Amino acid sequence: MNCLRFTSLSAAVVNNTRLPLYRSVASMDASSSDFTLVLSGKSSSDNEIAHSIKQNNSITLSDDSYRVSLLLESEITKQEKEEASSFNRQFFFNSLSTNQFGRLLIWSPRLTSTHDVVSLNFCELPIGTVCVADIQIKGRGRSKNVWESPLGCLLFSFTLQMEDGKIVPLLQYVVSLAVTEAIKDVCHKNGLPFLDVKIKWPNDLYLNGLKVGGILCNSTYKSKKFNVSAGIGLNVDNEKPTTCLNAVLRELSDSAASQLSREDILAAFFNKFENLYGIFINDGFRNLEELYYRTWLHSGQRVIIQEKINDRQVENVITIQGLTSSGYLLAIGEDNQMYELHPDGNRVKK
Repeated sequence: MNCLRFTSLSAAVVNNTRLPLYRSVASMDASSSDFTLVLSGKSSSDNEIAHSIKQNNSITLSDDSYRVSLLLESEITKQEKEEASSFNRQFFFNSLSTNQFGRLLIWSPRLTSTHDVVSLNFCELPIGTVCVADIQIKGRGRSKNVWESPLGCLLFSFTLQMEDGKIVPLLQYVVSLAVTEAIKDVCHKNGLPFLDVKIKWPNDLYLNGLKVGGILCNSTYKSKKFNVSAGIGLNVDNEKPTTCLNAVLRELSDSAASQLSREDILAAFFNKFENLYGIFINDGFRNLEELYYRTWLHSGQRVIIQEKINDRQVENVITIQGLTSSGYLLAIGEDNQMYELHPDGNRVKK
């Protein structure tokens, strides 16, 4: 193989058992199998869908040993909302201006992963449904990597559907671009210093040379369409294990108010994504490439590939030019030979 080096919730009833909904996330045993999902919508029609989902009790997780309870936003008392220092659903909806994406929200203080909810229940949810969790106990990245999911991170997954399988691999680039554009938009709107978040191909987000986020897109083919579950993890306000957006903001500004919220970033993400996705579907990724190349880390980057020739390891220096039509890295060698580089877990292969 040739490689490139390179908190609480109120109570809900499940099976006639009353589960504590509002309790400290920190007090929850990682092995606990009780999960509560709060359903809410931006409009009355979105809330009707939420009511129908709860009435049919149609959301499940992969293992029957998990107990999942559903609760409507309208069923949470004012006191319980004040006690829950977590995701502010109303603030998110007030900042959301989409026609489809993000309008039905599923929130939980704690989940196995948001990806589990949207992928396992895809056919029960409207396209554009988003699931948000305060923490995940089984978050994951590419190639079965574990994704750290502590408090302070924006952890969400959403659903979409595509017909052209040739462009499905390019979707993760549109999602990555929407995240970076959303962060720029929120900083500008709130008068905050510019955060130059960059895309590391194929699916990581970096700030000042340190990883702050990642994207995972999975798809299944059914009824001549690709059902896609897109998951995003973004470290907004937790400096471990590397850094976070707000830590960098504090270094750039003396104001204690220089903070980004998960709700504001999520709403801005969907506002940006819906527009970029429309361009992508109608006009192709070529119309987004210029913006993408301004945002990624790799234009003109020189890297080393290792090739085995006649039982000898030979190293060649190549220069990244951009993306191929299939979404892989396009590079050129010093001998003008063209290379297409593919991701292989955390590596890239020729």
